[in-house]
Amino acid sequence: MRMSNGPPQVKNTAFCSTSSLLDEMKLLGEVHASSAPKKALNSELWHACAGPLVSLPQPGSLVYYFPQGHSEQVSASTRRSANPEIPYYPNLPSQLLCQVHNVTLHADKETDEIYAQMTLQPVNSEADVFRVPDFGHTKSKQPTEFFCKNLTASDTSTHGGFSVPRRAAEKLFPQLDYLAQPPNQELIVRDLHDNVWTFRHIYRGQPKRHLLTTGWSLFVGAKRLKAGDSVLFIRDDKSQLLLGVRRSNRQQTSSPSSVLSADSMHIGVLAAAAHAAANRSPFTVYYNPRWQCPSEFVIPLAKYHKAAYTQVSIGMRLGMMFETEESNKRRYMGTITGISDFDAQRWQNSKWRKLQVEWDEAGYDERPERVSSWEIETPESLFVFSPLRTYTKVQKLGSVGRSIDVTRFRNYDELKSSIACMFGLEGRLDDPRRSEWKLVYIDYENDVLLVGDDPWE
Repeated sequence: MRMSNGPPQVKNTAFCSTSSLLDEMKLLGEVHASSAPKKALNSELWHACAGPLVSLPQPGSLVYYFPQGHSEQVSASTRRSANPEIPYYPNLPSQLLCQVHNVTLHADKETDEIYAQMTLQPVNSEADVFRVPDFGHTKSKQPTEFFCKNLTASDTSTHGGFSVPRRAAEKLFPQLDYLAQPPNQELIVRDLHDNVWTFRHIYRGQPKRHLLTTGWSLFVGAKRLKAGDSVLFIRDDKSQLLLGVRRSNRQQTSSPSSVLSADSMHIGVLAAAAHAAANRSPFTVYYNPRWQCPSEFVIPLAKYHKAAYTQVSIGMRLGMMFETEESNKRRYMGTITGISDFDAQRWQNSKWRKLQVEWDEAGYDERPERVSSWEIETPESLFVFSPLRTYTKVQKLGSVGRSIDVTRFRNYDELKSSIACMFGLEGRLDDPRRSEWKLVYIDYENDVLLVGDDPWE
């Protein structure tokens, strides 16, 4: 955060050691050193490293900025909650309507930790916007061809190699000559910083498997990778082979911050936002999507409005998407058990994490106890049926369930068409991305999955 936006009296009290404090904040991702213009990072690789649930706003668009959520990111990065004694800014609203001036993608040179820099301009209303020049910004884009793997001890051993799943190797790597003994090739891959890495890809062993050998241990050592970290490979829209890394448990390579710097970072975030709100002046925020606080605190206006017009109540069922270890998405179900302010003392009537949730599956500690309304899917957009058997009970929420014989269908299209006719939803189950209805099933592990994600067989 640019501390020049803060009121003078806050600076004098909070930043008694400016040089050392800014150094610590740069390490922790809330303030980044300025540098000469650099080549733009590959957007697809950046988003692959960020995860499948991350979507950044476009320049010129309207968003709601939640300082409470931003402060939560500071707590995650410093591993210290906000000190209740830090100054309170009564004129800072819990949500601030802003227009996005600029969004740039970054990655730390030492750790490969990714972050986005956004410049926001507070506005009075949705009509109070202006044209933002187009500097060639590209929309947030997740790669269509990629694979992500958590590294094992063998993958990070100096004497071993990297074992690649067969489907991933056949999908992403150039085709091997299986007549060669052994089949092998040289792979040239680029990382987020455009560094070139060369690996030998070989198909060998008993049973045979795909391995990256020569060059792999050099990469592991240079990136200081350990078992539990993740590596992902993608093919971008130009068919370039790229790779990125993720640190396990949001590893911190920097030294732990002091209490002073943690408190000062909270003050800096709030002071900058309060100053910008009062003066309608631009301010800069940094968003780190891989911190333990995964919730975005810059919310697109349309997404916010959709949630605002949806009624929720205690006892209501909900679904919410989470990221899996393989960087895919998975929906979990839960029940709303309470609706209240997350921090009634400082952020009264804030919509940030207003919903208390009890999840269906106990013991999964990465799912938050409180969420925001724009993060969830409500019953109106879901309908559920039980695991596929010869005769399966299908239930539309709010209606009487019916049974069908799934063996008489040859594919998912026939199944969807029959269910749509059964419940008067003709044409509304064809494209789940555009329809308010989704066809899901509960598998044998009690997970709720989209129908069609797995092969029909």
